[in-house]
Amino acid sequence: MASSAPRYADAPASLGTLASARPRAGIEIAFDVDRGDLVAVMTALRDEHEYQQLMEIAGVDYPDRPERFEVVYCLLSLTKNHRVRVHVTTDEATPVPSVTGLWPVAGWLEREVYDMYGVGFSGNDDLRRILTDYGFEGFPQRKDFPLTGHIELRYSEAEKRVVYEPVSLPQDFRTFDFLMPWEGPEYLLPGDEKAHGEAPGAPSPAPAPGATTPQNVKTPAETPKTTEAPSQTGGGAPADKEATRQARKPRAAKARSEVSKPEAGPDPKPTARRGRRTEGSGT
Repeated sequence: MASSAPRYADAPASLGTLASARPRAGIEIAFDVDRGDLVAVMTALRDEHEYQQLMEIAGVDYPDRPERFEVVYCLLSLTKNHRVRVHVTTDEATPVPSVTGLWPVAGWLEREVYDMYGVGFSGNDDLRRILTDYGFEGFPQRKDFPLTGHIELRYSEAEKRVVYEPVSLPQDFRTFDFLMPWEGPEYLLPGDEKAHGEAPGAPSPAPAPGATTPQNVKTPAETPKTTEAPSQTGGGAPADKEATRQARKPRAAKARSEVSKPEAGPDPKPTARRGRRTEGSGT
């Protein structure tokens, strides 16, 4: 059975001659590159090894490392049907050289990494936040970013802007029943009172004082609502014959049988009505 997953070609042999790049062991082809050699390696991959497209720039945070951040570049070769990844490490203060001169799309991708991790990119002329709000404090994808407490960000309808305020989790008082779904709750929903009997004269589930009659006595119907033959329903061969006869009546006969419908036919006095209209118009 054919697989729907795309099939990629084997790694090109020319990647073995890529300078200033250290191959990684793994399923995919990946290289570790120093920050100073990044632009040269990326230029060689694009021009000499035909990796034309920059698909993604991702960030990874390893707080225990001296250079805690790792920037990952994902490249695609359309002519060779192959992908490679390039890894560069940095810290909180040292920027990574920008590759916007090679791929203009890197401007947006580098802004995302900067917004989420705080990694700087030297050479990017528009390095500002792209996903969070202006004035946002901190970098959400860092491992040490607080998840609870501190402040929260929300849009205020009253002030018509984004506001910051202490995190609050208000919750209205609610009662919970922990019964199984097939056991049913203890409270009554609208309509449940019909499931319990009522004494005569008692418009509530409570029985009337001194009531001795059985509750909700079922009385049999005098005439059972059943039909044993088509003639009892008004249908059958006689009804079909009558309907056919009525459908074959002339138009005038049908009109006479309907009280609300005037008799159809030609205008008996078209000239007289035309004359009265002429007199009313003053001619």
